Amino acid sequence: MMAAGESPDPIVVVHSFPVWLPLTQTWMYNQVTYLPSSVDAHVACLSTQNLDQFGLSRIHSLSDQPLWRQLWEKGIRRLRRQHHSRWLERVVERTHAEIIHSHFGDIGWADAGTAKSAASRHVVTFYGYEVNYLPCHDPVWRGRYRELFASVDRVLCEGPHMARCVTAMGCPESKIRVHHLGVPLDRIPYRPRRWIPTEPLRILIAASFQEKKGIPDAIEATARLRADVPLEITVIGDANAEPRSQAEKRKILETIERCAMSASVRLLGYQPYARLMEECYRHHLFLHPSLTSADGDTEGGAPVTLIEMAASGMPVVSTAHCDIPEVILHGTTGLLAQERDVDGLVAQLRHLIETPDCWGDLVMAARLRLEQEYDAAKQGSRLAAIYSELV
Repeated sequence: MMAAGESPDPIVVVHSFPVWLPLTQTWMYNQVTYLPSSVDAHVACLSTQNLDQFGLSRIHSLSDQPLWRQLWEKGIRRLRRQHHSRWLERVVERTHAEIIHSHFGDIGWADAGTAKSAASRHVVTFYGYEVNYLPCHDPVWRGRYRELFASVDRVLCEGPHMARCVTAMGCPESKIRVHHLGVPLDRIPYRPRRWIPTEPLRILIAASFQEKKGIPDAIEATARLRADVPLEITVIGDANAEPRSQAEKRKILETIERCAMSASVRLLGYQPYARLMEECYRHHLFLHPSLTSADGDTEGGAPVTLIEMAASGMPVVSTAHCDIPEVILHGTTGLLAQERDVDGLVAQLRHLIETPDCWGDLVMAARLRLEQEYDAAKQGSRLAAIYSELV
């Protein structure tokens, strides 16, 4: 029995990722690092990258093991089909973890056998592509998700839209929790933007080059405003190795050329988080017109970069897509158009151009909402409470 005044032992949680950590997943780092001291967090992954930016003291990477062990693990995975990971199980045993927290639904399915054999509670967070795109393009995932939902203890979703999608795939509502992704508000100074109409309007676009990000629509919309105001557009992001991402990059470049925007658009490629935030404070507006892609891919929840930009004091123009309206309340914390509605984007941008004196109320309301619902420290405590329910 615990003596009076004695603190309980921390809950040991192993966070399971395929790779720790791509530059585009800063939000993963925030989830782990902002957990309170009541949680002892470890990371188990197959490989690592960008440790100069996302280093942690408790990372267990298969890539650090001898080559024979790496090959053995990969061979076992191929033979078993369900990716019961002896490597992950060893990490759980060594750390005495009570909970495996799998990040992404497909990783959750791969970890389900390990959670069962290790007698650990199992939490899975769904993020985006694995909600809509994966089961549409490979129907085997519908059955796999049903298997996962039967055994998992909690399924976390960024917002109510994603929660409805996961429910529709067969997850019992009793297992689902809406848990907003937090951003580090203690490290994002609030600096309300002011634009003087006699100076160029600087618009920031930051996203990976995927159809669901709507970057060609953003370019077209800004091109239509050139007659009203001089513009400087910055695009941070690039394509990955996927053919569909490379195709989107070609479309973006073609749109810039077709709209004669080459002189107005800076393409910076992928940038470290520090450079992203540096550019953030140089710009007046953030534009992120997400949409449902032709292949069914969606944001699932809301882009974390959008949340960070709104937190900085920059007005946001986006779309009524997935859980973005959970963050951007139209007319209150930002402005929304419909998906694939370039005319609507132009109208929202023009409204901001014509009413610069009203920006203050918009960005203040956004910051206050984010402090209540999207602060990384608060969300870390809320995640710890979810863990506490299970042990």
